[in-house]
Amino acid sequence: MRLVTHGDSAPSSVNRYLLPDEQQVIMVRRHPAVLLRPVAEVFGGLILAGLLSKFLGDNGGGTALVVVWWLWLVLLIRFVWKVAEWSVDYFVVTSKRMLLTTGLITRKVAMMPLAKVTDMSFKRSLLGRMLGYGEFILESAGQDQALSNVDYIPYPETLYLEVCQMLFPSQDSGDD
Repeated sequence: MRLVTHGDSAPSSVNRYLLPDEQQVIMVRRHPAVLLRPVAEVFGGLILAGLLSKFLGDNGGGTALVVVWWLWLVLLIRFVWKVAEWSVDYFVVTSKRMLLTTGLITRKVAMMPLAKVTDMSFKRSLLGRMLGYGEFILESAGQDQALSNVDYIPYPETLYLEVCQMLFPSQDSGDD
């Protein structure tokens, strides 16, 4: 299964980092599970703000009530920011390298040439297995690389097999 077909192209936020002679093979956005914590914080904050509003409203705490709802608004703005960041984060595998582009204002591009990858594995937590995401762990020959862990990767088994096929192409010699 190809995760990017030949007609697909990377968004401009990623495309500008591709070399002219590279072909993009895989391009995925991180799994939406990366947003679980911000969602829980917003809903937890909403419940807490509601309970405090009930308590403070009965006791005449008008100023405190305003502060509580402003704090919840900050949580909501933080959530919107996290969603916007998630929408521009991509993991891309080209014919020559792996790239992880992150960041909304400060753009970060981590890269590892495919030729430098000496070991690659993935792991999945129980929640990752239930929701369909995993983490890639990449190693190179005794060097620290900018790209070593890629978390919240969707379809980790399929992606793992695709990348392994690129790293270790089959050597069909025709001998049977």
